[in-house]
Amino acid sequence: MSWQMIPLEEVAPTPWRNGGGVTRELIAWPTPQDWDWRISVAEIEKNGPFSHFDGVQRWFAVLGGAGARLTFNGQAHALTAQDPPLRFDGAKACGCELIDGPAEGFNLMLKHGHSRAHLVRVRGALNVEVRAGARVAVYAWDEPVIVQVGKDFVTVAPHTLAWRALADGASVRLEASTALWMEMVR
Repeated sequence: MSWQMIPLEEVAPTPWRNGGGVTRELIAWPTPQDWDWRISVAEIEKNGPFSHFDGVQRWFAVLGGAGARLTFNGQAHALTAQDPPLRFDGAKACGCELIDGPAEGFNLMLKHGHSRAHLVRVRGALNVEVRAGARVAVYAWDEPVIVQVGKDFVTVAPHTLAWRALADGASVRLEASTALWMEMVR
């Protein structure tokens, strides 16, 4: 399977139920109605709660703006575009307070029992050994990202999600000033 490219600008925004922002769902795999994992970018416009997702593990990373403070059970976690992604249980009540104006956030969600994943922020170079059967993705933020899988190279344009399956596993190298890297395995 080759790389699938999903530019953010080509995805229509969906308003949040609470009116606090909009989300652009980049991919829901295997289908939008019955997904195992889902990747989206949100524009957070005002303070308020995040939606509950029972049975879902979430990762959240700030992409732009001054950041956000997520609160669970009275404990606050301040996140900026320099911080690693935060993983949390989607069933927990989560309040979001913007640090200084609107923010852009990245979400990776996985249904419990369907897949395992991790999400890391890349600044510079990242070398990984990907297990057979994994699906991998990279989100290029403000700058292009160069991805090497074996001897093949691909350049991911800014504000674009690129993803693919790696049936046989592979050695992967990323070069990016700002990017997010994900691996999802069943």
